[in-house]
Amino acid sequence: MSYPHIILFMVPMLLIFAGAHYVLYLSLLQVFAIVSPLVKLYLGLALIFLATSFFLATFIARFSENDITRGYYFISGFWLGLLLNLLLAIALLSILTWVARFAGVTLPVTVLAYTLFALAFAYSTYGVWNAGHTRVKEVTVNIPNLPEAWRGKKIVQLSDVHLGLVHREAFMQDLVEKTNAANPEMVVITGDLFDGMDGKLDELVTPLDDIKAPRGTFFVTGNHETYLGLDEAFAAIRKTPTKILHDEVVDVNGLKLIGIHYPLIGENENVVTILDSLKSQYAGKPNILLYHSPTHIPEIKARGINLELCGHTHKGQLFPLGIISWLVYDGYDYGLYEEGNYSLYTTTGAGTWGPMMRTGNTPEIVVITLK
Repeated sequence: MSYPHIILFMVPMLLIFAGAHYVLYLSLLQVFAIVSPLVKLYLGLALIFLATSFFLATFIARFSENDITRGYYFISGFWLGLLLNLLLAIALLSILTWVARFAGVTLPVTVLAYTLFALAFAYSTYGVWNAGHTRVKEVTVNIPNLPEAWRGKKIVQLSDVHLGLVHREAFMQDLVEKTNAANPEMVVITGDLFDGMDGKLDELVTPLDDIKAPRGTFFVTGNHETYLGLDEAFAAIRKTPTKILHDEVVDVNGLKLIGIHYPLIGENENVVTILDSLKSQYAGKPNILLYHSPTHIPEIKARGINLELCGHTHKGQLFPLGIISWLVYDGYDYGLYEEGNYSLYTTTGAGTWGPMMRTGNTPEIVVITLK
């Protein structure tokens, strides 16, 4: 991603974070009756630092990756998740206070605030634990005219692993072990294998060498590979047995596997136009489409796709952001959808971006049995 695009991305995010921290600042002043000018100053400075910390940690880590910068990145990300949960606690406190006032009841607001803030911290801590324990999700999908060689066989879908400053080689190794335990015929990686940070990428993907899948491992890009730079991402992946699919169709023992890249910034083509250019290679034959984002679903269905595998959404990653992902992706942000001869599975993904935290959903690898 070029620096102008980075700035265009960061400015609105900074404004959102600044607004969230300002709401927290005003709420803390009111709830705890803070009147001391010195305390207000220190609180304001602390929140200004926290509001910029994630961006600062990301910037620093691009130039120096070590235990200190990784730790700072983790802590700044944790704060973002905690901030959201603190704002939820404040919203709940406001609702309870309003209901109590309406009912003529006096609440111990300060004690209640401390309790809700403690619960917010506990919930955030649980979210970190939850994010570090990837589950195996099993689904069964029917594909018309599926070759006999594929009946009852399993495909493992990995997505949104986000290898980088937080998710390291050990995390990838754990995913590979869970993958191998499923005895898959084929493994597919539907984008965001990397988090978009520079570093020793070769070490992070070394566990891919250990995947045991007779029909191979296939990869398509996600948006974070475009942030990192495709050349750098591809260079690391090509040192493993993983095959990169870039707007192409390959025949895997009678099953057409279609891999389409995530669009680069400013690119005019989208998944539908690329599918049109490839249609003669898969039309009327059993097929699977790998594409990072669950968009253009009606158009893709109309082009004869049997099974589409996506990620990207994280199902919001943090509660209640799943509501936003559901709205943005028209309800296709998570799970298995079957409509006629078309099926779609959108996974929550295995890793995290920003806060290493999952609340309201669980990280997963997907084991798909074909019938």
